[in-house]
Amino acid sequence: MTIRLVELTGQDSAFWLEPALDIYVTAMNYPRGTEVHRAPLWREHIARPGWRAVGAVATMAPTEVHRPHAARRRIPRPLAAADNEVLVGIAYGYRGARDQWWNQQLRFGLRQTGRSDADVDEITRDYFELTELHVHPSAQGHGIGQWLLRTLLTGRPESAVLLSTPEIPAEDNRAWSLYRRLGFVDVLRHFTFTGDPRPFAFLGRRLPLPTDIRPARHG
Repeated sequence: MTIRLVELTGQDSAFWLEPALDIYVTAMNYPRGTEVHRAPLWREHIARPGWRAVGAVATMAPTEVHRPHAARRRIPRPLAAADNEVLVGIAYGYRGARDQWWNQQLRFGLRQTGRSDADVDEITRDYFELTELHVHPSAQGHGIGQWLLRTLLTGRPESAVLLSTPEIPAEDNRAWSLYRRLGFVDVLRHFTFTGDPRPFAFLGRRLPLPTDIRPARHG
């Protein structure tokens, strides 16, 4: 499987949004139909200051590209360089701000733990929010997530990156392994978002990323 990364723009979202949401639903093991409810939120995110998105595109064999699991992720020209390319990974985020729901949830959670207003303000003052990072299960294990994340964060003007991810026993999944390998540390643990019963962890690290991290495999 040959992989290349592409810059995803808001103007091209009609081409990539549906395939990207299929990856999101599949990777998160959400029920089909979730993508319909998430699409308006993703579109709203595109308009936020500092938004950027990167996609991982795979070249499929002609016999594979028309199979249902791949066909849902096909992307048309001009985003695709060939007719047998499918989207296999998506990463996006934007500059955090105090009027955003996620920021407000984080600030609330930090105050619940007894952090001072000064500490909360410093943590949430200047950061890039990594909103989504997903690789389709059929393409996992090739370092695509790390490649996407490093590319997305390259050249960011913010001083830090923050994210939230579901709590996993012993941090035993690919996402947690990636974040720890790239130096993400705990910001807030076992937080429950309004409307979601699952516990989440907030993780973060300073930017830029170091250059001495083992490079991802993406060929």
